[in-house]
Amino acid sequence: MDWHRQIAMLLGLVLGLGLLGGCSSAPPPMPVEAAATGGAAGGEPLADIASYQLGPGDALRVTVFRHEDLSGEFALDGEGYFAMPLVGEIRAGGQTARQLENEVELALKSGGYLVEPQVSIEVLNYRPFYIIGEVNNPGSFEYVNGMTVINAVALAGGFTYRADHDDIVISRGGSSGPAMQAAPDTKVLPGDIIEVQERFF
Repeated sequence: MDWHRQIAMLLGLVLGLGLLGGCSSAPPPMPVEAAATGGAAGGEPLADIASYQLGPGDALRVTVFRHEDLSGEFALDGEGYFAMPLVGEIRAGGQTARQLENEVELALKSGGYLVEPQVSIEVLNYRPFYIIGEVNNPGSFEYVNGMTVINAVALAGGFTYRADHDDIVISRGGSSGPAMQAAPDTKVLPGDIIEVQERFF
């Protein structure tokens, strides 16, 4: 085999590997800096509890000022709804607490129940977060405001000996949410799935 054919074969191999590498359909996790400022998901900050979107399993306290009969504690059902006196079912899922305050006020006003309603929403219990992979006790855990990845790992019994401490991925808001590469001090939000990867050396 002459050197012309050897060069042609090497070029073909390099091009083939390049094409194979470009066929991967799963995008890599975005860096934590990009995810914290919205990343591919848009302009909403993702690492701030104030921007947390309510979902099934959350429990709320709704206070309608000067109307105790309309106030109370409510749990969101599997579709993200809850039922209030007079106005009936309200969709809370996918909204922040501040957005939900506006929606409840609008429902009370447009229904002719109150002229100038003032509503406050407090989240009593957040839905749990999940941690899987190379931790000693994977599973779901109760969310505490201000929690970070290293707090979550501690709750799960710490790292296993196979854990890659520098390769932790968070699926923000659940399995269908955007994946982001996390650091030990990355904030955790309710519904997050944290996966500690295995090291290979």
